[in-house]
Amino acid sequence: MKVVGTMFFDNNKLLIDKPRKRPTYQMIGGRVEDNETPLEAAIRECHEELGDKAVFDESLIEQILEFDEIATSDGVTPIHFYVFKYTGSLTGELTTSEEIEEFKWYDSSCGTDILSNTLKHKVIPYCLEKKLIK
Repeated sequence: MKVVGTMFFDNNKLLIDKPRKRPTYQMIGGRVEDNETPLEAAIRECHEELGDKAVFDESLIEQILEFDEIATSDGVTPIHFYVFKYTGSLTGELTTSEEIEEFKWYDSSCGTDILSNTLKHKVIPYCLEKKLIK
């Protein structure tokens, strides 16, 4: 299964969200649909999860990581993960939905207990190494 996640940053913090059906926070993203490129999936998922009032320039989303892992959701499904970074400033208002319970601007002071495995083991270490978050 192919999956995408997009990183948005503000003041050295990473935007993450908590789905209503999961106990941990994750990246803005989801599954790549049939006949969809990873970039198209990333853009679609950003619109779906951030809500209609969030404003971002789709041309400022670029792929920065790609790796294989096991899905956090069930612990057995192999996934191919594409990570994108938004290089602009996210403006407007984030809107929760039936799928998304809440948003959080994350830095390392928040700890790792609240994070999905992808965030905990791959994305946050990358962000810390590249000094994208505190």
